[in-house]
Amino acid sequence: MNATNAGTFLIGGDLPVHRMGFGAMRLIGPQVYGEPLDRGNSLAVLRRAVDLGIDFIDTAEAYGPGIDEELIAEALFPYAPKLVIATKCGIDRRALDFNETRMKGSPEQIRASCEGSLSRLKLERIDLYQLHRIDPAVPLEDSIGELGRLQAEGKIRHIGVSEFDVEQLKRACAVAPITTVQNRYNIIDRNHEPVLEYCEENAIGFIPWYPLGAGPLSAADGPLAPTATRLGATPAQIALAWLLARSPVMLLIPGTASVAHLEQNTAAVDVQLSDEDMTELGKLKR
Repeated sequence: MNATNAGTFLIGGDLPVHRMGFGAMRLIGPQVYGEPLDRGNSLAVLRRAVDLGIDFIDTAEAYGPGIDEELIAEALFPYAPKLVIATKCGIDRRALDFNETRMKGSPEQIRASCEGSLSRLKLERIDLYQLHRIDPAVPLEDSIGELGRLQAEGKIRHIGVSEFDVEQLKRACAVAPITTVQNRYNIIDRNHEPVLEYCEENAIGFIPWYPLGAGPLSAADGPLAPTATRLGATPAQIALAWLLARSPVMLLIPGTASVAHLEQNTAAVDVQLSDEDMTELGKLKR
């Protein structure tokens, strides 16, 4: 049970990460807002992730807001030399109510967000900085252009985006090099298959959020249960193993606030799916 068994992907062709990472979103308060209910537990989960060989941790300014980044620094700073922390800008989370969430994609807002994340994470440079969502009030080229300027200044190493379709991704790539895309995707929710295919064609990392479908895929009586029972795994491990096998550009970031679940998720790297398994599981697409 070690994340190294998932294999490696080179973000931007020069930044190696194991393909089993960790999404830190669930470490903070309910509905991804406020302080964690058990700060000590959240810190323990982060430290255990690194112990398990995970070297790619994903977070965002919007988680907390800011609190998730502070937890990562508290738990892991000074950072291990090869640890990659990815964070995001572009969402202004002002209250628990998601209806009060606003986009903030202007160059000025992106720059301020970057400076804030650098401070909270105690970094001089963010290895992967992602535009969390497109701001409909700001031309996409302006948002990506500012990320390119931050990259040229050495504040970020690589640029990523989230919830982009193929045409939006092409527009972004025309402005600055895009190295990862983080879109909703799992074994039964593959609406972004064209984006994944574009990523494969262009050596862009694809980071699937919602990899377990928030419940149904990990249920004991769910659609993955028969395969899980036959292979001596959990349904959640089958869902994650399928993603790893689906594409070499896939970078997983399953999230949890439980050390036990973290260990179970990481163990998915050792689940071997045959070609027949992949064919049958592929039929589950919604």
